[in-house]
Amino acid sequence: MEGDYINGSDLLLKAGGKAVGHCSSHTITFNTETKERAVKPLASLAKSKGMWKGKGVSGMSISISFEGLRFYDETENGYEEIAAKWGAGAKLEVEAFHRSKDKEPYVKGTFVIDSLEEVSPAQDDATYSGQLSNDGEPEVYPGKETVALAE
Repeated sequence: MEGDYINGSDLLLKAGGKAVGHCSSHTITFNTETKERAVKPLASLAKSKGMWKGKGVSGMSISISFEGLRFYDETENGYEEIAAKWGAGAKLEVEAFHRSKDKEPYVKGTFVIDSLEEVSPAQDDATYSGQLSNDGEPEVYPGKETVALAE
């Protein structure tokens, strides 16, 4: 498949050591908190130089949302399993990886369950969705090697 577009079904999500059951989609969001800094320009510079604010990163986080179908004979981490983990206030080891490279996750770390929702419409498939957020610095994320080299 090299040189082809990545199919969403090739990108998988594990939570608590097992795949998120009957997952129909997941979204990973890399969040950045920033702060602005405004300084007075040097007296020798034009006043307009002080109109441009500098910006710095003050915090980073990763959030993951997922959606799946409820299934009676679930063997992966479906709604029932994830709901029990939510009820226990459990932290989950989470991995996002490419199906053909399952030994090399592109995101891996400890996450908490921020929310879990079940939707059960009449005469239609029951679904569930959830929201996870990192607890501390993840073990693996895009650019982590660059951060480690800069330290």
